[in-house]
Amino acid sequence: MKAFTHLPLSREFQENLKYLHYETMTDIQEMSIPPILQGLDVLAQAKTGSGKTAAFGIGLLHNMDTRRYRVQAVVLCPTRELAEQVTAELRRLARFQHNIKLLKITGGFPMHKQEHSLSHQAHIIVGTPGRVLKLLQRGSLVMDEVKMIVLDEADRMLDMGFIDQIQGIMKFAPAKRQTLCFSATFPDEIQALSQSVMNEPVEVKVETQHEESVIHQRFYEMAPVAKTKAVVSILARFRPDSTIVFCNTKDSCRRVEKELQDSGLHSLALHGDLEQKERTEVLIRFSNGSSRILVATDVAARGLDIKNLGAVINYELPFETETYVHRIGRTGRAGSEGLAFSLMREKEAFRLDSINEFLNSRYKAERLDFEELTSVEDLESAMVTLSINGGRRNKISAGDILGALTSPKGIPGDDVGKIDRLDYITFVAVKRESAAKALKVLEEDQIKGRLFKAMIHDD
Repeated sequence: MKAFTHLPLSREFQENLKYLHYETMTDIQEMSIPPILQGLDVLAQAKTGSGKTAAFGIGLLHNMDTRRYRVQAVVLCPTRELAEQVTAELRRLARFQHNIKLLKITGGFPMHKQEHSLSHQAHIIVGTPGRVLKLLQRGSLVMDEVKMIVLDEADRMLDMGFIDQIQGIMKFAPAKRQTLCFSATFPDEIQALSQSVMNEPVEVKVETQHEESVIHQRFYEMAPVAKTKAVVSILARFRPDSTIVFCNTKDSCRRVEKELQDSGLHSLALHGDLEQKERTEVLIRFSNGSSRILVATDVAARGLDIKNLGAVINYELPFETETYVHRIGRTGRAGSEGLAFSLMREKEAFRLDSINEFLNSRYKAERLDFEELTSVEDLESAMVTLSINGGRRNKISAGDILGALTSPKGIPGDDVGKIDRLDYITFVAVKRESAAKALKVLEEDQIKGRLFKAMIHDD
């Protein structure tokens, strides 16, 4: 693998990559960044977690003219969560560029506030197709000077029915532009889309299958009524630090989350019926280690980038083999080992046959021994999330929060985990044994000269 220093980037850009510990390129980065820097259209296939955000992000930022306050790049994502993660990663990559402005444009937030932000212009827009198209149609977003459009997780966007919105957005873009399309799979619909919106794209393919040495896959055959007990047994036996339990429907997701709670396992649910505020809180609490189990549907979990995910459990096998590959691809990232367990009924053998054919594997359904595997002791999360009713708009920094928590009457710095600042609320993870003391400090001590309300989220 080549080092990032081989790329023709500015000294400031290279120094920032070094600061971010970007040393050697992943396969997708090594194969796609050079043609992107040359201004060519690129159609790239790569699995989730392969470093594709940095691949298109480096090319996008390299070609940016920060002196012109006009929208020059648009990144389209299938979900709000992925848009949030892409925006955060682009901000990290853009640290070396002064006065660069990125805006996240997605549903779930007031449109008039986004229109107000757009009135002050931006260099980069990251958004979901539906909201981006609406703002284009209202004239609030103008793409006359766009040089690059990125379709991230394009196959997921097509699965979610965004093809018409994507085609509509392209009509507002200049004909002379660079288009990048990143997709985990290359179905016929992706090929058709690329032909309609791209100009002689360079095709880049990176292995999308998951090797047994990285992701250990097991398939357990059982009656549906035994599945929740099976999940408890798997978690008790293998004890992963974090697990996503995938369900096919919202109703199933809600039911499984309740059954796990009743079994003594703290878990969180993520599905389409949650409001954006609730979805954000759930994701923060799971990603900062305050809950070890997330029960989710595919639609809600698309685009999630949870680092160091220990295991994936398919409570129900998905209907599409590609969806199975997407699910298990969330564990075993960056060379670490991952676990993938699938619970199946006897009459679902044909789904396992399809998976074996797609992966060129020979997995067989096993019977799960439930005996002596139902203890859930020590499975409680090590962290707890506290929230403070102040955020970026209140000029509160992560350093301010850390300083308050680690004051002389506070808690040790090692007991403070991830700090997530939103506009008007901040979430901070602290070790469970220090949560009560941390809450007292936040309630009694001023931050930036004022008192903020705080509470513990542990239900």
